[in-house]
Amino acid sequence: MLWIKNANPRPGIANKRTLCDTDVSGCVNDINTEAILYESQLGKIIRAAKSRYPNLQQVFLSTRIYAGYATDGLNPEPYAYEYGFSAKWLIEAQVLQERPGGTIDKIAGDMSYTDGAAAWTAWGSYLWADGTIPRSDLLVWLSSDFQSDGTHPNATGTTKVVNLLMGFYTTSPYTPWFQP
Repeated sequence: MLWIKNANPRPGIANKRTLCDTDVSGCVNDINTEAILYESQLGKIIRAAKSRYPNLQQVFLSTRIYAGYATDGLNPEPYAYEYGFSAKWLIEAQVLQERPGGTIDKIAGDMSYTDGAAAWTAWGSYLWADGTIPRSDLLVWLSSDFQSDGTHPNATGTTKVVNLLMGFYTTSPYTPWFQP
């Protein structure tokens, strides 16, 4: 099993924009968005992990925590939020590829777990919440949950992440090997 939670530093620096860039009319999803770049990168990471660890069977994806308090451009909003779409599209690409007659997604790349190119991939703990606006499980991210950079969780924020991870792995039907 592999848990992946990563992010690109300084998204947008390579001329990749957000999905709803104010310089573009409406919300546009094309190859010029960070979300598409990140989906492609996740596919490459998962295939590389499967190649390096041939017995890898499961990959769980978690995307960034809230980045609305960031004090620099390390990985600000809305990129942190939009990485959730990248993970969704990658998982969807794998599901569609594994169906009879399915084809390789041009962005995600070969995500076949039956042919061994990748491991079975699914959502892990979803860590993002819209700052002080509670989501359905009442998770919020307060400025006091972060280190001075407003990006990395401090002890309080790390505890929230750990609790979300433990809640997922101890209750998911896909992780019986982790459960007490």
